[in-house]
Amino acid sequence: METPKIFESEYRFCLILWEHEPIKSPLLAKLCAEQLGWKTSTTYTVIKRLSDRGILKNENTVVTSLVSKDEVQASEIDELVEKKFEGSLPAFIAAFTKHQKLSGKEIDEIQRMIDRMREGGAE
Repeated sequence: METPKIFESEYRFCLILWEHEPIKSPLLAKLCAEQLGWKTSTTYTVIKRLSDRGILKNENTVVTSLVSKDEVQASEIDELVEKKFEGSLPAFIAAFTKHQKLSGKEIDEIQRMIDRMREGGAE
């Protein structure tokens, strides 16, 4: 199943949900007011919209996600690589590292990921 597209404001909402789920919708609305400056009605509209799209469920005022943060992030990266780098992960990494300073620790972690992939292990 393809991960549904989540837009920026929805993603910021989902970050709150993922951190606190399962969560009652009134408390979620309160957190969205505090962290996003949203009105209660805005939060309930987003809950309904994301529920209709199969991203979360709202049963008896308890909201839980149906799509994980990892799934959303992976889908966004896949879309970015496909659209901007003709599907080439090496081209994406080259562009990223050209403009982003990596620490020795980050380079070592990336190397460990590559080594695990070569050995056939999962990330």
